Amino acid sequence: MTELFDIFDEALQPIGVKPRAAVHRDGDWHQVFHCWVLGREDDGDSYVILQKRAEDRDYGGKIDISAAGHLEAGETVRDGLREIREELGLCVNYDELLPLGLRLGMTKQGDLVDCQICHVFFYECDRPLSDYRYSTDEIAGLLKLRIDDGVQLLTGERASVDAPAVGLAADTIKITANDFIPSIDNYVLKALLLARRHFAGEKHLWI
Repeated sequence: MTELFDIFDEALQPIGVKPRAAVHRDGDWHQVFHCWVLGREDDGDSYVILQKRAEDRDYGGKIDISAAGHLEAGETVRDGLREIREELGLCVNYDELLPLGLRLGMTKQGDLVDCQICHVFFYECDRPLSDYRYSTDEIAGLLKLRIDDGVQLLTGERASVDAPAVGLAADTIKITANDFIPSIDNYVLKALLLARRHFAGEKHLWI
């Protein structure tokens, strides 16, 4: 079945509906749901759960945020909760999410031109990494990245960091900044810095 997306102009006003392939071919603005799953260890260290994309998916083999997916034509942001359930096996209520607002993202990989209107959220979860029931159709495995390690990696202070993993080649893998999906706005770094502020007790966070 062909996926249909609502598309938007530069002022984020709806202008029609198109098939997914045409949207990514033409670089139309479309809506996606993003959720960063965060946790804190007993020693106080905070972390984020990340996924490594399956090789046959868009951005195959790259490290991506915890759970993400497109909103299909006619859907609202609440429908994005299914991505957390389908990709990570977590049943989450909308009021458990911390909204971070909208982020406009643009990437290009080969013939794919991806112009996203991202509805971004945090969700706190203390589940052990081994207990996640992730979608093996879309995800090669999961990582647990210490937020401080991620900030040092993405600011260039460190060339690589180690992260516990499930479903991948080893229980701990080495990752570099190049392993992430590229973005022109340092999206992952901005999200990690917001997560650090969240755990410091700050309110009114905005992506």
